[in-house]
Amino acid sequence: MVATFLIIVGHNDRYCNVHQRFGRSHFATSQNFNKTLKALNTIAPDMMVKPSTEIPAKIQESTRFMPFFKDCIGAIDGTHIPAMVPGREVSSFCNRHGMQSQNVLAACNFDLQFMYVLSGWEGSAHDSKLLNDALLRRNGLHVPQGKYFLVDCGFANRRQFFAPLCGVRYHLKDFGGQGCHPRNASELFNLRHASLRNVIERIFGVFKSRFTIFKTAPTFPFKTQAELVLACAGLHNFLRKKCRSDEFPVEYEGDQDLPPLDTEEENLE
Repeated sequence: MVATFLIIVGHNDRYCNVHQRFGRSHFATSQNFNKTLKALNTIAPDMMVKPSTEIPAKIQESTRFMPFFKDCIGAIDGTHIPAMVPGREVSSFCNRHGMQSQNVLAACNFDLQFMYVLSGWEGSAHDSKLLNDALLRRNGLHVPQGKYFLVDCGFANRRQFFAPLCGVRYHLKDFGGQGCHPRNASELFNLRHASLRNVIERIFGVFKSRFTIFKTAPTFPFKTQAELVLACAGLHNFLRKKCRSDEFPVEYEGDQDLPPLDTEEENLE
């Protein structure tokens, strides 16, 4: 039963191939998949990592980030996952690239583990709208007192959500190459902010590389498509905690090439 589910989400395989592989009927394969999905969705919220009041090791052990980001517990952003919806709903699910998708909001820590996932929003919805929804839900996103998440310029800079400085170079690729080091304190701050916030881009890359079903629009009812995201996020956390080695090639979503940072201060005027 579980093997059927893992093959479908991990290899984006179809029922027709899976039921032949296991010698089961199409109906039995579908039933096993849905039973596993239901079970995973029941326990997935408990598999999310709870926010900690401790200073993360990534910050504690680096003079680049400590003490400047000592109250940061992770990063938040949205990611688009291809979606298949009825014709009457296509327009609301079209994102800014003109593709049908669901917008998924996620929060993660610096160990590449999900802390919160909200799926099922239309691709046209703005990330800030998803964040407001997450904060208003009964069992929604919780931020410990005095702590905050890093966000990008798509979110408002407010209490518990720390955005970069506006009008200043920010993306890691902007600091790559010779002569592109930060030129002042504002650029240095944005570079370090981006270096820390990059963890959310990395986890999205890992997630979509691990569960290739999200590379294309799953051929399930939209409710199932949304449930799959949460179920697989829970599976991701389980694998991060239990597997001795959890390394494999990843397609990063955002900035992936970190510039040389050992000479940050040397290049400041």
